[in-house]
Amino acid sequence: MKPLTVDMLRAHLIVASFTALCAQLLACVALLLLPVSQQLFASTPFRLLALAAIVSGVIVTRDFAQAAFEAALRSHHATPHDAHEHRVSIAADCPQGWLVVLHLRLTGRPFVLAGH
Repeated sequence: MKPLTVDMLRAHLIVASFTALCAQLLACVALLLLPVSQQLFASTPFRLLALAAIVSGVIVTRDFAQAAFEAALRSHHATPHDAHEHRVSIAADCPQGWLVVLHLRLTGRPFVLAGH
């Protein structure tokens, strides 16, 4: 597999893992604060709801990262680096640089971090 593909898959897995962690924390809080049975968390509907929450979390994160990337392009904090616009240069002072990098990793695009 190409390194960019591996990086793209890794980024998706990290976002999905973080979303699953948040869902698990919410389930633990619900277990402590609400009168719910532990058996609820082993049911098929709950598992499907958890899966839907993870997928939704990845989609929402991708949307936020894409919006940050588009804003960085408009503000010239991110610029295409070569003629084919595959590689992107990201300015060190980009306000949402981590989201821009996340977008590029999620989409499998190469990038370089530019200094001041």
